[in-house]
Amino acid sequence: MKTKFNIQLKAFTFFLLVFTSLGMNAQIDRSQPPKAGPEPEINLEVPREFSLSNGMQVLVVENHKLPRVSYSLRIDNKPIATGDKAGVESLLGSMLGNGTTTISKDEFNEEIDFLGANLNFGFSGGFASSLSKYSDRILELMADAALNPLLTEEEFQKEKDKLIETLKQNEKSTDAISSRVRGVLAYGKNHAYGEYTTEETINNVTFGDVASFYEKYFNPNNAYLVVIGDIDFDTVKTQIENHFGKWKKSVDVSLSVQSAAPNAQYKQINFVDYPNATQSSIFITNNVDLKMNDEEYHAALITNNILGGGGEGYLFKNLREDKGYTYGAYSSLGANRYGLGRFNASAKVRNEVTDSAVVEALKEIKRIKTEPVDPQLLKDAKAKYVGNFIMGLERPQTVANYALNIKLNNLPKDFYATYLQKINDVSIEDVTRVANKYYDDNSRIVIVGKGSEVLENLEKTGIPIKYYDKFANETEKPNYDVEMPEGLDANAVLNKYIDAIGGKDKISKISSVILKYEAEAMGAKVLIEEKRTSDKFAQVTSMNGSPMMSVVAKDKEMYMKQGGQKIPMPQAMLDDIKPSLGVIPELGFMASGKAKLIGIEKVNDKDAYKIEVPGSTMAVTSFYDVETGLKVKEVSVINVMGQTQTQESEFSDYKVVEGIKFPHVKLGALGPQKAEFKLIEVVQNTATDADFD
Repeated sequence: MKTKFNIQLKAFTFFLLVFTSLGMNAQIDRSQPPKAGPEPEINLEVPREFSLSNGMQVLVVENHKLPRVSYSLRIDNKPIATGDKAGVESLLGSMLGNGTTTISKDEFNEEIDFLGANLNFGFSGGFASSLSKYSDRILELMADAALNPLLTEEEFQKEKDKLIETLKQNEKSTDAISSRVRGVLAYGKNHAYGEYTTEETINNVTFGDVASFYEKYFNPNNAYLVVIGDIDFDTVKTQIENHFGKWKKSVDVSLSVQSAAPNAQYKQINFVDYPNATQSSIFITNNVDLKMNDEEYHAALITNNILGGGGEGYLFKNLREDKGYTYGAYSSLGANRYGLGRFNASAKVRNEVTDSAVVEALKEIKRIKTEPVDPQLLKDAKAKYVGNFIMGLERPQTVANYALNIKLNNLPKDFYATYLQKINDVSIEDVTRVANKYYDDNSRIVIVGKGSEVLENLEKTGIPIKYYDKFANETEKPNYDVEMPEGLDANAVLNKYIDAIGGKDKISKISSVILKYEAEAMGAKVLIEEKRTSDKFAQVTSMNGSPMMSVVAKDKEMYMKQGGQKIPMPQAMLDDIKPSLGVIPELGFMASGKAKLIGIEKVNDKDAYKIEVPGSTMAVTSFYDVETGLKVKEVSVINVMGQTQTQESEFSDYKVVEGIKFPHVKLGALGPQKAEFKLIEVVQNTATDADFD
């Protein structure tokens, strides 16, 4: 009986809870948004500080929420210009943190991994983190790496070769070209922020230069160490004194901070012709003198957020959402304690809309300077900024940066405690005033793009254009009116190529060819195997010996294979690719009658004939060196189901194999990066039908 009563009581209680809950919900007015909670309070711990006799200053913030600790080391040198040895600092940075004079590189890295810790260095400092129970050991390893780095001639040469290889890849990067030109125009070639690294300057650097740079500039004189985490102040003070106290103070090096170059006297386009560009890189930029301790700093942050801080910004909504010119358009407004900040508004756009994108971006900059911002938009911008700011506080590195900011930028100690209030105090009038102060009417519009396709329309904007090469040297307007030899057509160019690689007689004896190209990319060995007969084509891509993807085209079908799945390709694509079937695609181009000679363009600063083979889903454009006749570049544009993909390859280092010249180096895209593929094998007259399944 008691059991039955308990069951009935529990059932009644459950019914009562449900009824009460429903009644309470029924009283909620869901037509009204919930009230916002209270404004979050920023309570950054004030660091406890001490200094070592060698000059290093230490800031410690105890935080016992998680059993972790982090160490941020900052070598606070003024900007250093390295002149004809530009890149010496990068070489040093890549060598630091990879072993010490007492621990080999492999043992050092293995112990870091074993501890589940992180440790990395650059030429201006380092960062380490670990579980707090390993705090003393990770601090000891960090100090050993800073005081006794393993700087060897062998490691120097490895890093030098890697840096030169990166520079070679960046020669074809519009991002790298734009960054270099903007730096020179903003600061000057001899300024620490304006100089750039080249293969020549790297080759000027010796191992002794790197060692000397370390001794001169990587020292405790201007060093700061910020410690945050589950540690005890007295304990960590003793640890730091034990491990970093032996770091010898160097002779103080007097560095003066150069001024930036003056802003442009008038609004102008600074154009860099890059004939291989498939899209234009646009930067609207000017120098600004904005510091973190300026009264307008917080208003400047919100103003930039409204103009181009993300998907809600003026630039993004216009250039992407409204016009569809680009995947994204953004802006930045940089504060710099030396008054060397920059404003940038940027986008990458299709060639045919380059001029329109410039006009629309300038319109949005003018809009924020002349039209009061919508109150709701201002409110949303503040809310977004506050949210991102608060989330950033979860990262120890962010907290460490904030502690250092106060120290290095002469900020009041409550700078971050009052941060959100100052953000929320930004008014509509503040936005207009700040925009007019920092967005210069005489901005430079730096464009890296394909001049033959974009300059004519850019000239119609009425904005004066100055021309520069990819190293920021002023130059003449490119001349695209190259006179074509009389009677020259596509077949003549293609025949010259056939003769250049060996001639029709030798090629006619080849029934099949297999080419194997290999590259190191993304930490893996990538093999591309290309197979051709008179009517079949297959390309197989493997990574570390495992096939990843293949494309096969035969007389009656075309498909892609990935992960064991066979995916048929549209008939239209097969029709478009048929002219390129054959042992040598150029023979098919001539036989199809579709090849058209478009003109002459520069490829790597040399004239090349441009030939197009159009198609409904795939169009191929090939470039043949005017002098040698050899193919130096190929661009394929594929359109399938509304998606467009561009594949670009460059060919060089032709060598004879069994009477036929093949390019032994092929530079092409592999995911987000470019890779250099080297020909490792050529096999002729062996392919069978089984090779195309």
